[in-house]
Amino acid sequence: MTAMHGHHGHAHDHHHDHAHHHPAPSDKRYAIAIALNLGFVLIEATAGFMANSTALLSDATHNLSDVLGLALAGGAAWLAKQQAGEQRTYGYSKATVLAALANALVLVVACGGLLWEASSRLFAPEPTQPLFIMAVAAAGVVINGATAMLFLAGRKEDVNVRGAYLHMLADAGVSAAVIVAGALIFFTGMNWIDPAISVAVVLLILWGTWGLLRESLDLSLDAAPAHIDVAKVREYLAAQPGVTAVHDLHVWAMGATKPALTAHLVRPDGNDDAFLAKVSDGITHAFGISHVTLQVETSQRDDCENC
Repeated sequence: MTAMHGHHGHAHDHHHDHAHHHPAPSDKRYAIAIALNLGFVLIEATAGFMANSTALLSDATHNLSDVLGLALAGGAAWLAKQQAGEQRTYGYSKATVLAALANALVLVVACGGLLWEASSRLFAPEPTQPLFIMAVAAAGVVINGATAMLFLAGRKEDVNVRGAYLHMLADAGVSAAVIVAGALIFFTGMNWIDPAISVAVVLLILWGTWGLLRESLDLSLDAAPAHIDVAKVREYLAAQPGVTAVHDLHVWAMGATKPALTAHLVRPDGNDDAFLAKVSDGITHAFGISHVTLQVETSQRDDCENC
């Protein structure tokens, strides 16, 4: 990933530092993942009817919701690469955040459906074909695991990619649990084992999804990215030579991987291009904030509440 830095001074008091990070090509990953999972949904749904297995049918429904999630994520990744326009001056990078939020919500809803189905089966277990279920679930582990590996790279930096990764990993976990349930049912004949393991897996998935839901919701509300300590950013700016106060500091995410910052610095001695370039580069390297806009003021404002 390359970054190009440009320093522009405006009227001796503005500085803009723009780092354009080109996302890794990911459209093919989403297309492959959608094709694999849509095909498996058809296979799993057909097998569910043949084996009289509500577990397979509910898992197929869950996988279908994941296809929708992948479509949202892939579409957002494509939108994020489109050029900014006259009205949408930030471009479409925010689409990745909105897709991650939708992805998390879809997963929560899908887990709710699985939990309801599993709970009802606990009280009225039905006979199934455990060996057939195990074979289909094993295919699910392979397909979902392979799909998750497609999104292994970049999951820490991009909440949208992490959403797709968690979706696929969750599916692999569900399929693995179905295999275990099928084996236990085969050896013990206790059909309640299947829904009991399903409940445990769903609760585990919900626990893992909560962080994604909270982060994507925060980013959609223009909160500072979780990995950036705003207090330390303020301290860093206040410690710069000649700076007597920092106010109107805002840190937010223009997209899943594009943090931005704006701030006003009170500096009685004024500013110069070297000062602005040094501060902006320091912010980029110390905190990973790629889009920095600074305004220098030579006198304290009377209406400043956050200085």
